[in-house]
Amino acid sequence: MSNKRNYNEELKDTKDHKYAYGFDFDVMHPYMIKSFEPFMVNGNALELGSFKGDFTRRLLPFFSDITCLEASDEAIEEAKNHLPENVKFIQGLFEDVELKEKYDNIFLTHVLEHLDDPVGVLKRINDEWLSDDGRFFLVCPNANAPSRQIAVKMGLISHNAAVTESERKHGHRITYSLDTLERDASKAGLDVVIRQGIFFKALANFQWDQVIAQEIVSKEYLDGCYMLGQQYPDLCSSIFLCCKKGN
Repeated sequence: MSNKRNYNEELKDTKDHKYAYGFDFDVMHPYMIKSFEPFMVNGNALELGSFKGDFTRRLLPFFSDITCLEASDEAIEEAKNHLPENVKFIQGLFEDVELKEKYDNIFLTHVLEHLDDPVGVLKRINDEWLSDDGRFFLVCPNANAPSRQIAVKMGLISHNAAVTESERKHGHRITYSLDTLERDASKAGLDVVIRQGIFFKALANFQWDQVIAQEIVSKEYLDGCYMLGQQYPDLCSSIFLCCKKGN
């Protein structure tokens, strides 16, 4: 990532697009944890790109030793306001920072698509930060989510993997699909052991916020979308790789 990027500015909502929606916090975060839990291992945890600590809170029941690495000083200050003091924070860029220990569980959720050198960062995770028996949890928005495919048919975006202007303002550099995500993980030397999708998704995030606020769908319906996503990973909101350290 170039030092000229303003990470505090990228986190701000724009006129027509939020950086994160209620759907992300209230629906996707719990289902991510549900997808991760069977593969978590005992030990410490590193969250790369912790934003304002919302997902970090979801990790607290599982790990007593959590370190967050985040580029935005404003996001770190806000996260500290609602996280316990034992959560450690490091401000820095993934490309530059030197971490003094290895980690048994590393989480990179909806962050890789923001990086200027995603393969380089994935390689650092594999070569430097992931313990020998650790697990790396990688999640990205899915280019082939039905909500994006519908947007293409509506003429709102040019193709499934397009990076929209609003996404670009939030620092997006690429929109991954399962094949391109696994390509970059493999290039970095990671050993991909699990490939999944998280939550079947035909509505845009802002539409989900409206539907949930009006109680049009039930918790059982949301669970159904989660389970259906396991059947059709390429039609999910997010795509998920669980990796172990490769040679």
